[in-house]
Amino acid sequence: MSGPEEVSGGCLCSAVRFSVQFPSQACVHCHCSMCRRNHGAGYVTWLAVPRPQFSLVCGADTVVRYQSSEHGSRSFCGRCGTSLFCENESYPDRVDIALGTVDGPIDREPQLHMFFDSRASWVEIADRLPRLGGRTGFEPLE
Repeated sequence: MSGPEEVSGGCLCSAVRFSVQFPSQACVHCHCSMCRRNHGAGYVTWLAVPRPQFSLVCGADTVVRYQSSEHGSRSFCGRCGTSLFCENESYPDRVDIALGTVDGPIDREPQLHMFFDSRASWVEIADRLPRLGGRTGFEPLE
């Protein structure tokens, strides 16, 4: 069975719309404090795609980019505030898209939890996905 070839998405007010061509590179749940604060949630699920497979269809003038750390930035809709994208200098050829902004099915299930040891104390996870953490967020946890 083959998955979808592409998917679209956008912000709450529809000022920003984007398109993604598959295959994606990863789909992960992130529990770091920046993701939790940025999204106001216990964790955020990111869809990682190669930059050439990502297209901003409309709303480029509405997207606001915030330098959230020395190595990365987060982008959101300047009209409605929807958190949309995360970019990291360590992976310049990749765009991470907040999965909640994607309109349809993607080509993979979430694969793991990163920065799991930084998770909110009130978040309970019952799945069997790998749980990684440590300094990089990707180190195996016991």
